[in-house]
Amino acid sequence: MYPHSPLAQQDRSTDLGSERGLTLVGAKRTHPGMVLRVEGLSKCYGALNAVTGVSFDVCHGEIFGLLGLNGAGKTTLISMLAAQQRPSTGDALLLGLSIREQHRAVRQLMGVAPQQMALYPMLTAAENLRFFGHIYGVRRAELASRVEELLCFTGLQDRCHDRVATYSGGMQRRLNLATALVHRPKLILLDEPTAGVDPRSREEILKMVRRLRDAGTAVLYTTHYLTEAEGLCDRMGILNQGKLVAVGSLEALFAKLESSEVIELSGFEGRLDLTPIRPLGGVFRVVRNRGLVRLYVKRAADLLGPLQKIIMRERSVRLKVAPLSLEDLFLHLTGSEIRE
Repeated sequence: MYPHSPLAQQDRSTDLGSERGLTLVGAKRTHPGMVLRVEGLSKCYGALNAVTGVSFDVCHGEIFGLLGLNGAGKTTLISMLAAQQRPSTGDALLLGLSIREQHRAVRQLMGVAPQQMALYPMLTAAENLRFFGHIYGVRRAELASRVEELLCFTGLQDRCHDRVATYSGGMQRRLNLATALVHRPKLILLDEPTAGVDPRSREEILKMVRRLRDAGTAVLYTTHYLTEAEGLCDRMGILNQGKLVAVGSLEALFAKLESSEVIELSGFEGRLDLTPIRPLGGVFRVVRNRGLVRLYVKRAADLLGPLQKIIMRERSVRLKVAPLSLEDLFLHLTGSEIRE
């Protein structure tokens, strides 16, 4: 359970994956700009390993994206960092405070906006913010100005006296984020903050997150929207089946891969015979998936001529060339597609 949910109130590196050619997390580092340091964090439920040996750090003024499919362990990891679930092994330090041993102090320095809305629908936006301000111990003299500041930050000032039950999904998401900011935390944990919202609301939320970063706040941002993370996050970690399989900036992660472009072939019948291009080299991986073939290559231009001869034998084959994307990187690291 998250620290500001209504229900709760009522009651860098070692080579761990050389087979994929990437440098992964593991080594411990400290520096003055670090806000959060996660060291070997694991959570087991009986025989199920929900999170296994996760290590990374988040710095001031940084958006760190935690990416993974549903069920990858993102929410379990967030709940441990929020000091709501005790880790089976490992620890995390928030400005030097342990989530295992100093969880009350950690909660005062952290704000959490959970995927499940943590709002009282029959209260107004202003009343929700005042309530959570009292929970976090914000002084009365400061709270009124802080509530007004957050209403302006979220663009809800004109609806601040309306009950939250009358708000759209996007408005509720913005207020959900604001309740996590009322006590001016040093670290914000955002668990799928744009889930289920329309494109306009998503962009408004992303602007809010960028403003937090620009103000020097550390942000841990979990999402399964890869295009969203690609344009937002300074660094990212990819979580797969409870394990962190890579950490770094997008540029650093791409630099570790041999391929730089993807050739996509679709619209063919049966199995496309790619035997003629095998001797040419420059093809590092071939993925077939439901009538679609992706060739991960170093230089697409070197293969277009031979490929044209191959697809001329087929009807309605479509060829597309694109630079490597975060989605391609994600599929490569998580093994979500079956290799040829």
